[in-house]
Parts: sequence; C-alpha cells; structure tokens
Amino acid sequence: MRLTQQLFITAAALLVGVSAWAAPLVIHGVKVQETAVVGGATLQLNGAGTRYKGPFKVYVGDLYTSKKVSSLEELVAAPGPKRLSMTMLREVEAGPFGKLLTRGVEDNVPKSEVSKLVPGLIRMGEIFTVNKVLIPGDVITIDWIPGTGMVVTAKGTVQGEPFTSPDFYKAMMSIWLGSSPADYMLKDAMLGTK
Repeated sequence: MRLTQQLFITAAALLVGVSAWAAPLVIHGVKVQETAVVGGATLQLNGAGTRYKGPFKVYVGDLYTSKKVSSLEELVAAPGPKRLSMTMLREVEAGPFGKLLTRGVEDNVPKSEVSKLVPGLIRMGEIFTVNKVLIPGDVITIDWIPGTGMVVTAKGTVQGEPFTSPDFYKAMMSIWLGSSPADYMLKDAMLGTK
C-alpha cells in the first residue's frame, strides 16, 4: 500500500472515531480506551468527544456499550452494562457541576416525571458537593450494571449506594443524549452520528 493511501485511511479512521492500526484515540491529551470492563463484561467504545462550555474545553466524554447505539432509546434498551465516562480537562467546582446535571435532567425529562427523580437528584448533588473540586485528569464514570443499578465513581472512588431505578439512569443519560443535550457536538460524537 502506498504512503498516501495509508495516510488517507488513517485520517478517515480518525474522523469516524476509529483508531487506525490499533493506535489509541487521543482527544486533547486524554487517551480514550477502545474497551472498558464493567460488571465483568467487556464493552466497546461507542463514541467519544469533548464537552465545551463556550470556548472552554471542560471534559472528554466517552460512551461504552455492548453493541453500537445511536440514540438514548437504543442505549437504554441495549443489553448488559454500559458506561459513560468524563475526564476533566479543566478545574471545575463540583457543586455547580452537580447543579448543571440537575438542570440537564430538567431540560430533557417531562415536568410531570421530574418530581419522581428528586431524591436521586439530591443524592447526585451531594456526590458532587462532597468532592468539592474536579481537576484536570479527574475521571467520573456512570455505569449501568444490570441487577445492581447505576454506579457513580469519582476520582477512583465509588460514590455511595447504586441508584437502582432504570428511569433515573435514563434521565441521567438524557443530559448528554436527550433531545436537549448539554452539548450537541458531544452527543453526536458519543453516538457516532456525525
């Protein structure tokens, strides 16, 4: 194969989020793994991208699933465990970050259903309040493990008991993948739709 063909294949593979020649995908210095092990199952990278707030890069988000998904509904319906991971690119106060998550749920869930989610949202807010500050390199993972529920890990530590409600998990995932996501470009990148 000629060098120009190899370069074209490499560039095309990187544009669609696939690493060429098994080279790791690196986004803003964050190495995005091709697989993740959650609940004993090996998941494949569904897609990854960057969360921007205005001109600022906030975190790299990546989504891992047992099979390719291209919508929130497909994610929720997909069998087995799932993972959404965020690796911070800048320092962020955890309390306000937690409040933004609550707002993201409110933007994507019908008002009649939000009241059922309040206890879970309060717990999520407490998780971020306890962690105070997230610094570049800190990782937050949100795992769905069938039979266990949604497990939140921040800075390598599991944060309290699992959230057992599938509806709460769907509401949380709607922050990134719902009809009014926090960042449309990140949604498209994690779902691999662009």
